[in-house]
Amino acid sequence: MSSTTNEPVVLYHHPFSRASGTLWALEEVGVPYELRFVDIMKGAQKAPELVALNPMGKIPVLTHGDAVVTEAAAIALYLADRFSFGTLAPRVDDPARGAYLRWSLFPSAVIEPAVAAKTNGWSSKESQVGWGTYATMLDAIERAVSDRKYVAGDAFTMADVVLGGTLRYMLMVKQLDTRPAFTAYLERVGGRPALGRADQRNAKAVKDHGLRMPSS
Repeated sequence: MSSTTNEPVVLYHHPFSRASGTLWALEEVGVPYELRFVDIMKGAQKAPELVALNPMGKIPVLTHGDAVVTEAAAIALYLADRFSFGTLAPRVDDPARGAYLRWSLFPSAVIEPAVAAKTNGWSSKESQVGWGTYATMLDAIERAVSDRKYVAGDAFTMADVVLGGTLRYMLMVKQLDTRPAFTAYLERVGGRPALGRADQRNAKAVKDHGLRMPSS
């Protein structure tokens, strides 16, 4: 049985997890959705019902009818293809589709492991790891956000939600060195009404559940 646009969209969510960024993607596509709070501070993401959906025991998890999608970037791509194909998701014959896919996957495939390697002092040869080096990763991002308005061209796409959300968070928690081009790019994407609505929903979840950000 296939999912239809009329079937419920459910996000398993905690505002201090990657699911917080998935809210931006949901607000951009503009479909009704339900949030199901998962108390990750108490390990609820490892409960049998969550592990049945995602054997990794992590969130975000999104369900849409019979479809189950995990991994934040995959969820964002799914939502754009399913509900905003041709706008937030460039069509398959659009040359922008290549950059769209590239920069949607770049955060999880390159930015996060490169930052982790730098933070933890991992030693590796650039040619033997997919993320290259921390410095080349920064240079690649700078080039992507400097020579065009958005990462896939003149039009805002879901790739900007994925990349922009990653940069926004990592710069906020000082995991990533900043550059003027990063700041300018985040100013371009930061005024999205959908991002404002997502921030409000995350803030409401924090308040409703009496949460405090854990100390590092």
